[in-house]
This record gives sequence, structure tokens and C-alpha cells, in this order.
Amino acid sequence: MPEKVVIVGSGPAGWAAAIYTARANLEPLVYEGAVTEENRQDGTLPLGQLNLTTEVENYPGFPAGDLSHYLKDALDSDQAWLADMHQKEGCSGPELMNLMRQQAKNFGTRIVTDDIVEVDFSGHPFKLKSSQGEAVDSLAVIIATGARANYLGLESESKYKNNGVSACAVCDGALPRFRSKPLVVVGGGDSAVEEADYLSKFASQVYMVHRRDELRASQIMAERAKNNEKIAILWNSQVGEVLGNDADGVTGVRLTSTVGEPDREVEAGGMFVAIGHTPNTRFLEGKLEMTDKKYLKWTVPFRTNTSVEGVFAAGDVADDYYRQAITAAGTGCMAALDAERWLAAKGFH
Repeated sequence: MPEKVVIVGSGPAGWAAAIYTARANLEPLVYEGAVTEENRQDGTLPLGQLNLTTEVENYPGFPAGDLSHYLKDALDSDQAWLADMHQKEGCSGPELMNLMRQQAKNFGTRIVTDDIVEVDFSGHPFKLKSSQGEAVDSLAVIIATGARANYLGLESESKYKNNGVSACAVCDGALPRFRSKPLVVVGGGDSAVEEADYLSKFASQVYMVHRRDELRASQIMAERAKNNEKIAILWNSQVGEVLGNDADGVTGVRLTSTVGEPDREVEAGGMFVAIGHTPNTRFLEGKLEMTDKKYLKWTVPFRTNTSVEGVFAAGDVADDYYRQAITAAGTGCMAALDAERWLAAKGFH
């Protein structure tokens, strides 16, 4: 017998979809991703991008406070270590993601710690294959594989991820560690300007580091950066090394010139990389309709339908605009309801 619904991915979108489909008695099967060195390097381990962050201040329902007793009570014993590591300042990314996973399990969600690497949507039921060679058929599929932030690839950058290096100003910019300090934003497009403009509310100074002598951003966004007194654009420059120490995290960056000028160091309390995201859709190429940036297309307004009837997309894999945990979870709920109603309309119960 085929599965009623298979969910591929395990970020906020995937677990929200699992919670809603489980409560609808659809007995969801979640492929949360494999724990491999390749996935670690790519930033695609189970539990999504939020599992790679520290403090989560902007997810509703988790104000600052000591959650250690709740974590011990809510999570299975094999996750009790999270309570012991709790910083008593609210909810961290790993804590929030494990709570979502636990909630889905509580409603009967089955979880496989493996990647789906091949799909066949040409017939029905749909066919999926995991990296371990397991084949599964499903009446409906929800894709929630997310998107990973692009980084510079520096060893020093990796060293200070979540200790002063971030790829999301809206997620992290308001944290105490970044307030009233000079900050660096790497990039020259609209996203980089948006990040710099947002960070200027909290930072003492924002340095935009751009490889060229002209921003790639749209004219209106470029003017916004140039007219912001707190934003200084460092032209013809690229980050050669992130500077810091274990106690303070990031303390600055070493810049190299793209036009032959001498290297220089810039003091900064954090570095935000804004050079785009890559959706995790490689295994879906030729199977579902995508945008030119390889994000899955929602084909029905205000719905999570993809180009294949019965296949739905949730979270950052189809969203290159908001990219927030709460919006991902919201579309996970939507995808679950869309799948449930589609299955009912087709007579599958």
C-alpha cells in the first residue's frame, strides 16, 4: 500500500506539515535528511537552517526566559541534553526545531533519517527513492527541503558561524551581540542593501563590502544605501579573512582589494553574508517547474500547489522573498491542508 503523504525535509515547514497531516490521520512519513559530512558541508543536515542558529528572538510564543524544565518534560530522553545546554535566555534554534520534531512525533509521524535523491512524478502513486536505496510510493508529496545560504567559503568564516557570522540580518541583527557595534555586510545586490539598511537600526556603523565600484542593486535600493548616514560602502573589496577570537567571536575582517590596493583591516562585531541562497531542489530538476533561480513554483495563487497535481511545496524551497521560520511554518500548514483536501477530493481517505 502506498503512503498517504510523504514529506521531504525537516525545517519549520516540514514539521508544521507533519503536525497538521498527522492530526488529520494521514499518517505522514518524513524524510528528514541524512547525517553525512556532505550534508554538513552543504548546510543541509536534518532540522534545517534554524538548527544552525543560536538565539531565536522572533518566533512567536517563545519570549526570553528559562525553558530548561519545559525542555526536560517535553522532549524524549534522548534529547534531554538540550535542557542541560539551555542558556536560560529564551529558545535557541536547535531547541525550537527539536520541539517541533517532538510535536510531530507525538501525533504519530514516522521519521526516516535519510535523503530522498530521486523522484518519479510521471505516474500515480508517486515514486521516491532514498540515498540508501529505499523505495517508497505515496499518494501525495510535500517538498519542504528549504534553501541554504551562500557563504564565501573561507575557513575563518566557518569558524565564526553563529559566533558573529550570519546570513540573516532579520533573524540575528537585533541580538545584543551586534547592537551598537560596527558591522560588515558582504554583497552588492538588493538583498545586501536590505540587510545593511535593517542593521543600521542597531549598529553604530554598517560597512558594505562589494567587489566592484558599482552596486548590483536596483537604482532605488542603491540610493537608499548611499543616502543612509550609517552605511559606508567599501568599493572594490572582498573579505579575505574573518578576524576574531573564541571569547568575543568576530572582531573584524581583513579586506583584499580587487584593483591592487593594499590589504586593510576593518573593526566589526559581526559579518553578515548577503550573496544569495541556493534552494535544495537539485534532485527535482526536470520533475517540477522552477523559477530561473531554481526555486519551486507555486502554480495556484495563495496555494502551495506545484506543477504536478498532488505534489505541494512549503517553506524556503518555494520562497526567495521572506525566508523566515514563521513564514516557512505557515506554508507548511498550508501545504498540509492543501494535500489533505486534494486527497479527499480524489477519494483517498
